[in-house]
Amino acid sequence: MTTGCLRLIRSLALALPAMLSSVAALAGNPPPNPYLAAEKYAVTHFDSAQTDAFPYAVPQGTSYVSALAGPQVPAGPINLMTLATTSPNYMWGVASTGVSYINVANDQFTPVARLLLPGLSQTVVNSLLGLLTAPITTLTQAQQIVTQLGLGGGGISSAYSVVDNQNVLYVNYGTKIHAFALNVPALPVLGIHIERTLDTSTFLPSGESVTGLVMTYDGKLVVLGTRSVSIVDRSFTGPVHTANFNSDEYISNSAAVDSNNGIYVVSDKFMRKVVWTGSAVSTNPADGAWISPYDTGDTFPTLFGSGSGATPTLMGFGDDPDKLVVITDGKQRMKLVAFWRDQIPAGFTSRVAGQIQVNCNLPSAYQIQTDQSVAVDGYGAFVVNNVSALDGSTGSGNAFVDALVRGPLLPPPAGVERFQWDTTTHSWSSVWARSDISSNTMVPGISSASGIVFANGYYTDGRGWTVVGMDWNTGQTLHQTVFGNNILGNGFYALTQFLPDGDLLFNSVIGPVRVQEPGGVVYPF
Repeated sequence: MTTGCLRLIRSLALALPAMLSSVAALAGNPPPNPYLAAEKYAVTHFDSAQTDAFPYAVPQGTSYVSALAGPQVPAGPINLMTLATTSPNYMWGVASTGVSYINVANDQFTPVARLLLPGLSQTVVNSLLGLLTAPITTLTQAQQIVTQLGLGGGGISSAYSVVDNQNVLYVNYGTKIHAFALNVPALPVLGIHIERTLDTSTFLPSGESVTGLVMTYDGKLVVLGTRSVSIVDRSFTGPVHTANFNSDEYISNSAAVDSNNGIYVVSDKFMRKVVWTGSAVSTNPADGAWISPYDTGDTFPTLFGSGSGATPTLMGFGDDPDKLVVITDGKQRMKLVAFWRDQIPAGFTSRVAGQIQVNCNLPSAYQIQTDQSVAVDGYGAFVVNNVSALDGSTGSGNAFVDALVRGPLLPPPAGVERFQWDTTTHSWSSVWARSDISSNTMVPGISSASGIVFANGYYTDGRGWTVVGMDWNTGQTLHQTVFGNNILGNGFYALTQFLPDGDLLFNSVIGPVRVQEPGGVVYPF
């Protein structure tokens, strides 16, 4: 039987459970944003609600790809997400050094065009990748690599990106937002250019940097600063509308956007809803805006400071009874917190709709914190712990260094937990928890069609870097993609993605790769 026939049979087998569960999968989905290139994967965290859920069925079983030498799209050293384009045959690859245009049709994963950032050369990029692909044997060596990569405190340049319905890709690099486009839209092989550039230092208050980039449902760019939210036109012309927050606050995450252009932003002190009215960024309650404190203030050894490490995620859409926005809080042993998105219902007095302690079946003395957003499907929520037992005491003292070598050189983090919101009691409950699941820094992803949630981490039992898929309802392990000790298996703050045919699209620290599932076959490059 030919490879093509096997692929067809596998695709049909994957499609059957997806079709059978289509009604359930559609329930509670955020409405598509008409100004995005596609319903899913056109913005970091997959959609405007930032759910980290995708609609593709994924096969069960174990795949081994430990012998793989490198990615199909060498890039980096940081590659958080591969984004959808307006064509199902191509995707945008976003790296800290530039962008690529990737052919994904007919089982391919081939870059047909690449553009480095101004001032960078391929020689420099190769040198950076060489630092990562050489064996890292000591913490001192890892610290030197992080310094050479230019990774300091604060956020990650190119962390947040979005593709509009004209197939223009917007990415933040430092204080600049570049708009990338194809030279000839019908012929991607003819290359990529920077269509226009926005210097955010012209409107962000002094000392602020870009921490997030999303799009409203009327097609405006939302630019988050460390203490502000701004609205700019995608043409980078016209007035910039800004709402400034308190000087003692710090925003380290992106934002969620609802279909009425409510924008949900969390700082290290407050959860906020601001509203784009079409002419202003309003913080006025008369326009539906609100502000709420949440439990925060502890110092914990993750990357971005003492507040929530989670980009806000929306929960409840359409006719769903409870409309919520959820985060994890800023305590050393974090809680999952839900806020009422719109008017506080009758009988309730607090903007906080409900909160619950995250335990992950870990001992009470363990810290539990995360830099990842809450993954949401329907009224279900999934959180990961990014703190190892030794973080903050015998770790390196640098979160980027720890993210690079936790597992091989430092104890890996462990602990995940799945929760459910009850719309009758308006409260959380824990569905299941596992203390044996490792989640280093990668954002979890949910296959709504298969009912599987994925986490990436390092295992000292011989598996090394592994993507583990767990049953959404029971927590049972259903899927594993095992990379072994190859650094390609380190997602390094990236998003967990799968393609429509069930293949894993793995965004590693040295570039993305397509892994055929099941069986671990990696397409040649």
